Amino acid sequence: MATRYYISLPEPTRARGSDPALAFNAHGAEEFAAQLQDALRTTALFERWRQRQEDPDGVDPSYGATDPQATVHGQQDNLHVVLVVTSTIPGNVLKHRLRLLAGSSWELRDVTAA
Repeated sequence: MATRYYISLPEPTRARGSDPALAFNAHGAEEFAAQLQDALRTTALFERWRQRQEDPDGVDPSYGATDPQATVHGQQDNLHVVLVVTSTIPGNVLKHRLRLLAGSSWELRDVTAA
């Protein structure tokens, strides 16, 4: 069952994870949405992160979950960006990917059934 997540990037220019190789490099709502959508649909971000771990083979494989049907819509709202994610990805995996991409510069505003 899909879930809809409403995410805010209050200061988009600060929405960058601590590792530049994994972090957002987007400038604008549509780019943020596209990069997050790719991170949910494919294992590319997960694999880059996993290879940076001390024991890549010891990483919990559930964090590599993907949803090829995931959608992310981005909208500029005044000075912040609103992302609406619809996905079957578990919440803990979504949060992990957002921490990699945006660090702590994001807010989960609401969660509903899709």
